[in-house]
Amino acid sequence: MARVCQITGKRPQVGNNVSHSNNKTRRRFLPNLQKKRFYLPEEDKWITLKVSTSAIRTINKNGITSVLKKARENGNVLV
Repeated sequence: MARVCQITGKRPQVGNNVSHSNNKTRRRFLPNLQKKRFYLPEEDKWITLKVSTSAIRTINKNGITSVLKKARENGNVLV
């Protein structure tokens, strides 16, 4: 499965490892993704999402239903 957050759409970024002698080699910065189950009281069911930790904080703050609604409008949610 792809390393993409299902709520925010965050995906790996690319950059450089820079050594002490200033040599640069390519590397990837991976998002901090977690598999998390959320309960939807309106539908009375559990869903499992692969979300970044910042998305978990957003869900805690705003609620799962409003965050899912906004993510569906942006085209990020596959559920």
